[in-house]
Amino acid sequence: MSFFILRHGETTANAEKRIQGRSEYPLNDNGRAQAAELAGYLADKGLGRIYHSPLSRAAETAAIVSSTLGLGPPRVEPLLVELDTGRFSGLTLDEIEARYPEEYRRFKHRSWEAVPDAERASQLYLRAMRAWETLRSAAMDTDGNIAAISHGGTIQWLVRVTFGCRSWMPLVTTGNCGIFELFVGPAEKGSPAYVQWKNINLMPGGDGRQVPPVF
Repeated sequence: MSFFILRHGETTANAEKRIQGRSEYPLNDNGRAQAAELAGYLADKGLGRIYHSPLSRAAETAAIVSSTLGLGPPRVEPLLVELDTGRFSGLTLDEIEARYPEEYRRFKHRSWEAVPDAERASQLYLRAMRAWETLRSAAMDTDGNIAAISHGGTIQWLVRVTFGCRSWMPLVTTGNCGIFELFVGPAEKGSPAYVQWKNINLMPGGDGRQVPPVF
């Protein structure tokens, strides 16, 4: 089976290159169009269940995908919420550089570990592991593949933990409505499963309307 880890569509903050964190920003028209394209890509992928972060941009993306595909109501999963971006929340990168020049300098090399009040890498690692436990349990209880709509920062860690990586570097690009597909193939009893990242940040419908991602 496959797990489709998906980023939400573009928001007003994405278009302004503004750090969102756990702040609420709605999808813009482009983001809704991206979500519709994402639904088209997923139409023949055999989804059985859709989970999403509690933040509205993920919930709206999930609702567009679910309604387009005629699936049941998507399910909220708090573990998929975006990382807490601390004092950078709500600011553009230019505003961050002007207001916190030293932290911004370190941020370019250490990512969110450079921001004192942001969620720690150790916390994100554990949260991502717990999220995978939830998705795995859902897979065992569901006919069909699993989709999870989350955020750029959290998706970093949903990918990283599968490699045992506990630090931010190297980063993985995560575009709006980017598709990350983890395929898990069965194995004989007592042997580990075959696991492969089939897609990393695949953009449905091409990338003509994508804003440059933060990550």
